[in-house]
Amino acid sequence: MARFSRSDFTLESFRRQLANVDALPQLCVLGLVSGVITGALMVGFRLLLEAGALLYMPAGDPEAFEGLSPWLRALLPLIAVTLVGVLLYRQKSSARKLGVSHVIERLTYHQGRFPLRNWLNQWWVGVVSVLGGLSAGREGPAIHLGAAAASGLGQQLRLPNNSLRVLVACGTAAGIAASFNTPIAGVIFAMEVVMMEYTLMSFMPVILASTMGALVAQLMYGNAPAFSIPDVALGSFLNLPWIVVMGLAIGLLSGLFIHTARSRWVKQQPLWLRLGAIGVLTGAVAWFFPQVQGIGYDSVAATLDNQLAISVLLALVVFKLLLTALTVACGVPIGIIGPILVVGAAAGALCGLLGDAIWPGKSADPAVFAMLGMAAMMGAVLQAPLAALMALLELTHLPNIMLPGMLAVVVACLTSRQLTGCEGFFISSVRYGLHPLQQPLMQALSRVSVPAVMERNVVRTERMVSHAQMRKLLEPNPVWIVIERSTREKPVLALKAAQLARWLIEHEASQTPEEIAEEKIDLLEIPGKRIEMAPISLQATLSEAFITLQNDALGALYVVHGYRPKQRRISGIITRGAIERYYQYSDSQQASETPRDTPNDTSDSQR
Repeated sequence: MARFSRSDFTLESFRRQLANVDALPQLCVLGLVSGVITGALMVGFRLLLEAGALLYMPAGDPEAFEGLSPWLRALLPLIAVTLVGVLLYRQKSSARKLGVSHVIERLTYHQGRFPLRNWLNQWWVGVVSVLGGLSAGREGPAIHLGAAAASGLGQQLRLPNNSLRVLVACGTAAGIAASFNTPIAGVIFAMEVVMMEYTLMSFMPVILASTMGALVAQLMYGNAPAFSIPDVALGSFLNLPWIVVMGLAIGLLSGLFIHTARSRWVKQQPLWLRLGAIGVLTGAVAWFFPQVQGIGYDSVAATLDNQLAISVLLALVVFKLLLTALTVACGVPIGIIGPILVVGAAAGALCGLLGDAIWPGKSADPAVFAMLGMAAMMGAVLQAPLAALMALLELTHLPNIMLPGMLAVVVACLTSRQLTGCEGFFISSVRYGLHPLQQPLMQALSRVSVPAVMERNVVRTERMVSHAQMRKLLEPNPVWIVIERSTREKPVLALKAAQLARWLIEHEASQTPEEIAEEKIDLLEIPGKRIEMAPISLQATLSEAFITLQNDALGALYVVHGYRPKQRRISGIITRGAIERYYQYSDSQQASETPRDTPNDTSDSQR
């Protein structure tokens, strides 16, 4: 029976275990905690929206723009963009990055660490954009708030960076689950859109986080689905060709959405003109069609019940799509998933009505096409077909709709990607081209932190030592001798301890005891291979170490432990060979052995 000591349950032990690739129990604990935190935050965000709606919305409903006077609903977008322009754009550009794109950027380029200012800005910007009548969703703020809070938990505990990646995914999944009451879709969205990988070590913590986020939201709002779904079915398989046509049309609409949102011409216009234009345009359309304002879930519910006129459906497809895309292009950080679901539902319902006009009595109910349109639009815009299908299943609770849903989503995704040349919206919003996390090597190395493969058996010393000091250095049988320099400008060097021991034996054989006692040895003059090193944090991942070694052409890195400058110490050394061995063999025991490396001779200029 395994015995446990008190040291096995310390925070330091918890950090060491998380550095490895097989820290599944520890990650699951983090998933549970982050799910509860994110669920509570989402409840708080929704309560904030409801509290703001009490000030002027009919019955305190954040979606009831139809009940406002035309003047008020036309004025609200102007007030919203004014607040965003005055309060947000007076801050530095880095503080204006919000939403899902910001989450992916921080995960990709900043090891999943989030600035506090952006997180605080997301609260009020999310509330202002929704209650201000802009075409905006609440899932973007939900994902940012949840991911940053979960990552902040890891940062407060000083966990290794590989666990921060999983915590970001946990916060993302819990945010989606709590917003839509769709825990499975939350998991798939986090893995497919944010992390862009499927691994057991990530899946299980994310599942637990999504479950807890959904449970916390259900304790407050109940477990009813987001929409009331009518009892309808596809009926004849003769509808399948028309579903293909619908998928083609929605794929083209998604391409139009992405190209409009990424319009360089719009982004080049002055800020005041961009914000003013989107405020005026939204207000002008809202005067006649208030359904384009806000998230639009009430419009989805009315579409599924066949309660909207064709003119309103056309307005949702054309105006809500363009207003949402232009709002993004004009620099207002909004959530887009809610609005694109509304556009997809309206486009699907129009296709259903047209099909019924062509084949009276044989075409499926327009509500079926509306549900398929939601999934197709979400899948095409995000290039996340599996997340869209899971959302379709959880929003409708109709397993029979999955077969036509798969057809519609795939056709729409292919059309958007191949005919309009659009990558996923959030990939292209971070960088036009290949996402760094799509590279298999970087994905594998980012799952493990440097303590899992670094050589810990090292000793530190100054450049000049005596024979007695040298023997004392070699007593614990170290693998590496770390040579510290007189100034910080000079690089830290490492020497193999075996080479030093061999030289010491040969040198002392030719010396008298008096000479040995008086001699000072310069470790930089001893024949042997020395490698130049740079520091890296104990919390860093192998991908960070690999990039540092590649960019700086170094032979190794020394791992710094400690959080205050005067208390930092060297915990180990990680070489290029150790990283390559881990990637090639995925064997932690073999990776922890003394690695082979190809060090460079130190030159006189280094001394």
